[in-house]
Amino acid sequence: MASTAGVAPEVGAPPPEESGRRRGRTGYLLLIPGVVWLALFFVIPFYSLVATSLYDPNGSVFRGYEMTWEFSNYWHALQDYWEPLLRSLWYAALATLICLVLGYVLAYAIAFKAGRWKNLMLVLVIAPFFTSFLVRTLSWKLILADDGLVVNTLQALHLMGADGRLLATPFAVIAGLVYNFLPFMVLPLFASIDKIDHRLIEASSDLYANPFVGFWKVTWPLSLPGVVSGTLLTFIPAAGDYINAQLLGSPNQRMVGNVIQNLFTQANDYPAAGALSMILMILIVVMVLVYVRKAGTEELL
Repeated sequence: MASTAGVAPEVGAPPPEESGRRRGRTGYLLLIPGVVWLALFFVIPFYSLVATSLYDPNGSVFRGYEMTWEFSNYWHALQDYWEPLLRSLWYAALATLICLVLGYVLAYAIAFKAGRWKNLMLVLVIAPFFTSFLVRTLSWKLILADDGLVVNTLQALHLMGADGRLLATPFAVIAGLVYNFLPFMVLPLFASIDKIDHRLIEASSDLYANPFVGFWKVTWPLSLPGVVSGTLLTFIPAAGDYINAQLLGSPNQRMVGNVIQNLFTQANDYPAAGALSMILMILIVVMVLVYVRKAGTEELL
């Protein structure tokens, strides 16, 4: 057998060390577009928001604002707007819970029962995204209108008083949140449930577990990554939403997103708006970290 130990490298070929360095530089070069994107659309806006939250509250749009490290802006924002802040978290949590129940049933049915209709049902789940978020919410305003079909039907069945209404109530706002963010719950749940091995479920039945015990001991733990991902994807945008509260609610259902929008665009109180935005962001980050740790899925971070 001929030995290759003494074979010389090809003429003009770079040494192995130089080739390895080139591959390393190529990897770093591929990171540049992502780094530039994050810097332009996350780091710089985030720094601007933090700076805005620490402006001198005595400034104005006309006179300008000065960076004075006014941490008291956070305390004043909490004092003035704690009600819409808590209301937003409550509405978002309730909408997320409803989406979890409805989305889990739907994702389970698509994964295990849909058969050859699976792809079609997935398309129907994401079909609402083909239209504008604003148009979808306005459609709910028509559905829940005082002279609409739903209210008239409930009144005809004597399930609602003659002067009862659904629009401009917490029910309407939460219903809008559930409708608009349900696909964010269904898709991660489907991706997780669809990977479950059917033989594990059959094994639980062979071990004399009833359907409820089999679901709780086998299906639910295996689908937990999808549950965590879906609840995060639903809760986070729902907590900061303001379209549903503005179109389907009243001032009594005002959420923190409506307050922030009003402070930025109408009241021109930039320090309060920035401080309230940072408070909401900090609360959500802390809640997400605690939730993920309690759920035992730290690897999702």
